[in-house]
Amino acid sequence: MKLVIIFGPGAVGKMSVGQALSNITGLKLYHNHMSIEAVRPVFDFGTPEFNKLVTMFRLETLKAVAKSDLDGVIFTFVWALNLPEEYEYVDRMVKIFEEVNGEVFYVELEASLETRLKRNRHETRLLEKPSKRDVENSDRVLRHESKYQLNSKEGEFTRPNYLKINNENLEPDEVAEMIKKHFGF
Repeated sequence: MKLVIIFGPGAVGKMSVGQALSNITGLKLYHNHMSIEAVRPVFDFGTPEFNKLVTMFRLETLKAVAKSDLDGVIFTFVWALNLPEEYEYVDRMVKIFEEVNGEVFYVELEASLETRLKRNRHETRLLEKPSKRDVENSDRVLRHESKYQLNSKEGEFTRPNYLKINNENLEPDEVAEMIKKHFGF
């Protein structure tokens, strides 16, 4: 049982890399917007109700995967590395897989803001993530992410089974192959 956590700033390519990795490993992809888009029509982003439901959907889905016959799951999200509560959240996910003797893998993606602003308009992103279709607002969010640390500094991330990739000039299929090879999937 595997949990592959792909994290990095908005529009860095987490979902696209996750889709490519899913295609070559058979692991299912559960990207963060699957839960966000399910709740957003009822509760505004960031409200207590929204946060509670999104967290519940994610954790319950991961629990179901851990108890299933699946080989594992790829989960993507934006991880604010400067917030202790974000580590606690990840630890809750990790614990689900540790309880079934599963393995957890961390993949961090990074790319420049300029590249991410271009990717913010990609057809697949807009198709899969309705909340990103207001591109001007989505661009504003990307530009204001600087209050959070969304990429680790050299040597700062010390969890096992970790790989950091600058995917600035790489296609999702190339990144997925790098991940597969690095972890021996």
